[in-house]
Amino acid sequence: MHLFETTSTGRPLTVPPAALAAAHNSPALGDERVFAPAIDERTLDVYARARDPQDAFELRDLWLGRVEQETGGDGRPWLAEQWRDAPVRRTAHPEEVLSSRATVRFVKELFNWYFRDDLYGRFRSRASVILSSGSVSEEAWGLPETLKSCLHHALDRDWSDSAHRRGRRAVREAIAAYESARIAGAGYTADRVALTLGGTAAIASLADCLLRPGPRAALPALCGIPNYPPLVESIARRGEVRLVPLPCRAGRVCLGPLIRELRQDTPMVLLQTVTNPTGSVVPEDELTSLVRAASPTTAIVLDECHEWLGPMSTFGPARAAPNVIRVSSLSKAWSVPGLKVGWLLADARFVGDHLARSDSAGPPPFYDTLLEVLARMERWMLAGVESPGPAHLAEFTTTQPLSRQQLAAAYRSYREDRLARDHGLKVLRQAVVAGLTEASAQVVPPRYSINVAVEFPDWDDSYRAFRELLRETGVSVFPGVLTFCFSGGTVRVTTARSWADLSAALARLRARFSGTSGSTVTDAGTDPRHVRED
Repeated sequence: MHLFETTSTGRPLTVPPAALAAAHNSPALGDERVFAPAIDERTLDVYARARDPQDAFELRDLWLGRVEQETGGDGRPWLAEQWRDAPVRRTAHPEEVLSSRATVRFVKELFNWYFRDDLYGRFRSRASVILSSGSVSEEAWGLPETLKSCLHHALDRDWSDSAHRRGRRAVREAIAAYESARIAGAGYTADRVALTLGGTAAIASLADCLLRPGPRAALPALCGIPNYPPLVESIARRGEVRLVPLPCRAGRVCLGPLIRELRQDTPMVLLQTVTNPTGSVVPEDELTSLVRAASPTTAIVLDECHEWLGPMSTFGPARAAPNVIRVSSLSKAWSVPGLKVGWLLADARFVGDHLARSDSAGPPPFYDTLLEVLARMERWMLAGVESPGPAHLAEFTTTQPLSRQQLAAAYRSYREDRLARDHGLKVLRQAVVAGLTEASAQVVPPRYSINVAVEFPDWDDSYRAFRELLRETGVSVFPGVLTFCFSGGTVRVTTARSWADLSAALARLRARFSGTSGSTVTDAGTDPRHVRED
């Protein structure tokens, strides 16, 4: 089968009238609300009671033990007993928490426990509606049909041989052209692109390269928080780490605290350009200030995986600085976390050095056509192309025949899918914000991403909020502590689910906080087995 030889009808990417109405009625939220991931007294109390505050597993068990004690010990009473038997042994300080290797491992182990032992373990039967996955529902909002046809094409041609170290040049050229169209005053070449096995694997590989043994290894890498535990843990396993809380206001992340922590020999900075769970964005002027303040030898790694589903704008030239490394993945914006594929952009010399030192190759050639088509069509959409012409057809130097009519039909399908998908997911996000506000929650208004940071009035511990909401409503949320938010009861809600799931969850939450019964709520179509962890 030739590329785009056949076309298929995709899923209907529409949202029901009820979701549109809910989004339309969303109340105005205070844009000046501040979210700051500080260290609170409850966190310090755990460190103060630990026999060994460098023991990540003891810290985890103490945190869980307190939750068991406060929720009645219905899960694991021996953990509650461990908490009751732990006296205060010392005075702990925020600096200890932010600079301790044990903190990173403790949060990662708590993250593992949440998914393995609680949500999909002992309490799985309670989870009627799961809003804690952090990923798009693939069944409702999956890969565009045009990209699926690329995978069918690869299967038909048996493209399953070993991976190229950088990725095929035509693919890297397509990505370089797409990324050049997104950035002002700078351009990328294929030599500045490397295909990767997804964002998490890419950052782990970068840490291997950047944190090699030597004089600089004694200085900590800086990791802005909130952040994703597997990423921070992959860095902490290779060198010292300091966590830097980054506040946000009006959907903008302030990098002042991170800039103040920079030293001349800081080896690495890890920064999410849109923070998870708030959906707040790092403004280009803040990023420019960070790049200017950092030493040219400090590698600034930008995790851009959540930077979608928001206002489209041109990036500043600071993102293309020689010491900036940008990491992208298909897991979020294209709803395919299971494919484990993406790319990184960096200085050409660094890309060559990194690949020479890395033990892992890039993704298999099976994904080559998908990545090339995706990059080219995304660039055409940025340029406002409605129908490709001869020049667009000429961009494909593939060995398979491809007619202009086939390309036009494939692009039309892709463009329609992408526009409908983005519109639908934005509507759902706005509807969920409205519903959560009606349920007495304090919501951080997200500018980007599919996640919303929420604080309900009854809790000052996010893990306890998860446990009690699950028990009382059957709705699963994601504890903020699992993104290094060490204060208050902030939890994360993922809005990119089916409207049936979202409306059921919102009804249950409203019933819980209004004091009425939520027993009439149904959860048709909800199946936790189809939810990915992230």
